[in-house]
Amino acid sequence: MTNEGVLRKVSFSRKILSVVAGLAAVVAPCLYGQAQVRVGNQSGNEPSKLPEFEVATIKPADPKVGIANALLTRPGGRITAMGCTLQYLVMEAFDVKDFQISGGPSWIHSTGYDIEAKAPEISSSSKSNPVNPKNPPNEEERRMLQSLLMDRFQLKSHRESKEGPVYILMKGNNALKLKSPQDEDAFPWVGGESGPLSGSGFRGTNISMAQLSARLSGFLHRPVLDQTGIQGSYDFEYQTGNNDPDADFLSLVITSINEIGLKLKSAKGPVEAIVIDHVEIPSAN
Repeated sequence: MTNEGVLRKVSFSRKILSVVAGLAAVVAPCLYGQAQVRVGNQSGNEPSKLPEFEVATIKPADPKVGIANALLTRPGGRITAMGCTLQYLVMEAFDVKDFQISGGPSWIHSTGYDIEAKAPEISSSSKSNPVNPKNPPNEEERRMLQSLLMDRFQLKSHRESKEGPVYILMKGNNALKLKSPQDEDAFPWVGGESGPLSGSGFRGTNISMAQLSARLSGFLHRPVLDQTGIQGSYDFEYQTGNNDPDADFLSLVITSINEIGLKLKSAKGPVEAIVIDHVEIPSAN
């Protein structure tokens, strides 16, 4: 499918709703498709033992609090989730995007849960000290989340992979407009000029190309593979000079990427998915 074939007018107000849900998500630190994680309880295979949290509490989120899909990593291997749906917890546990999850009842998209969990003292995660609580869970913590979902939500799932449409992120024809980060400890971030994506422009802070690819994947609902060959993290900014709420979403992203010296190319490639075979409302603490 060509870029021209997929360009279409969409209401930015509708698009922003899906983007805002992803703003609380942490940026995956690895290239899409490279995270090797095991999906629990696959048919016909006895799963290997996964690490577990030493203690974990789960309770329905209070809708009056107004926090949705926020997962924080804290020193000592502690995880705090606020208003997280099961769909979002699966995204974090298996390091995938929302469009890579299928199956399950409707409540997995709407019912939020609060979780407090702590890794055991003997785990390597107990010695972790994230610079920013928005940093994603490490690999051990992701596997502990998998254990928690399998135990308390009775999650059974399997992974599928098939060829489908993807984007390749690569160097473009324009000069690179990537700057060394002003703050090397800043949370890696990509979005609009002043928050969610809008017609005013596109901005990145302390972001690597692998992280940018992962974030673009969430924006475009299609895998984005990093083939730039660019190492390190960067700041960048592109201003359109207008703030049209009905601007063409895909066109804005592609134009912004081109303006900073990169390019998105349509291609075919592996598209992986987590299929939920069975899940239950979590057991009481």
